[in-house]
Amino acid sequence: MDEPSKTLATDSLGPTVTVGEILVEIVATKIGVGFREPVELLGPFPSGAPAIFVDQCGRIGGSAALIGAVGADDFGFVNIERLRRDGVDVSAIAVSPDYPTGSAFVRYRTDGSRDFVYNIGTSAAARFSWTEKVEALVTRSGHLHVMGSALSMPSAWTVIEKAAQVIKARGGTLSLDPNLRKELKYDDQTEARFAQLVAMSNLLLPSGDELERAAGVEGEAASIARLFELGVGEIVLKRGREGASCFLRDGTRVDAAAFDVKEIDPTGAGDCFGGAYIACRRLGMPVEQALLYACAAGARNVTVRGPMEGAGTRAELDDFIRTTKRLT
Repeated sequence: MDEPSKTLATDSLGPTVTVGEILVEIVATKIGVGFREPVELLGPFPSGAPAIFVDQCGRIGGSAALIGAVGADDFGFVNIERLRRDGVDVSAIAVSPDYPTGSAFVRYRTDGSRDFVYNIGTSAAARFSWTEKVEALVTRSGHLHVMGSALSMPSAWTVIEKAAQVIKARGGTLSLDPNLRKELKYDDQTEARFAQLVAMSNLLLPSGDELERAAGVEGEAASIARLFELGVGEIVLKRGREGASCFLRDGTRVDAAAFDVKEIDPTGAGDCFGGAYIACRRLGMPVEQALLYACAAGARNVTVRGPMEGAGTRAELDDFIRTTKRLT
C-alpha cells in the first residue's frame, strides 16, 4: 500500500545501534509470588531489553550493534556469544574485570504479571561510557534505537545523547520504545530525558498507556495527533493479543492481527516485535510486511522459555506465519 518509508534511514547507511543493559535472566519454573522460599530455577538466558531487541534485528537480517557492558564471567560470555552468533556487532560491548554481569531473577504470577529481582546498578550493566570503540561504531551507524529502561542509567544517557547527535548529523534516524517499568525509578530528570527523546524520534513504538504518556495528552487519536505535531513520523502501537497498528503522518493507518499462540514466556515479546519491525523497515519493506513480521516475531518469542530464545530468522518467521492462525 505505501512505498518503502523514508521515515527511517535505510540499512545501507549503517547498523541499527542500541544502548543499555545486558543481563542474564534466571527464571522460576513454577508460578508463584516472589522469591521468599527456595524454588527451581532455569537459566541463565541472555537478556536485557536492548540485547533482545538487537538480537532479533540481527536474526531477521538487519545490520545491528549493541553498546553496553558485561562482566568478565560466564554470564558475560553467554551474552556476547549469542549476539555474535546472531549477526550482531559486539565491538562496543565493554568487558569489566571488576563487576559481574547484570542479572534478573524472574517469577511469574497466576495473572501473568512478573516479579523481578534485578542487579543492574551494582553490576557491569551500568558501567560503560563513551570510548574510542563506541565512537567508532556510532560514526558508522545509521539508526539509533532507545529503550526507556536505559534512561534511569546515567552511563547510558551520556552515550545516548552523544550518539543521537552524531547519527542524526550524518542523516540517520532515531526510534524510541518507551519500555517503562514499574520496578525502575523515573525521577524528574529521567522524565525530561524521555520528553527530549520523544521530540527527536522518527519512530515511536509504545504499548498501552505509553502512547498517552509520550504525547502528554489523553486519548489515542489526540495522542497520535500531538506526536505528529512534535515531529514523530511513524507510530506503531503494540496492542498485545489485539495485534498492532501503524500510523503515518499522511493519515495512513495499517492494522495487523495478532497470532494465536500458547504463551510460555512473555518476556521479550515487545523487544522482538521492535527489532523485527525496525530491521524490516530499514531494509525497505512497506508497513504491511514489516508489521506482519513484527507481530510474528513477538508471538513466536513467547512460545519458548527464555527472553530471546524464540527470536526468529526471516525463514523461521515465514514458516511461523504460514503455519500459525491469526486472531480476528
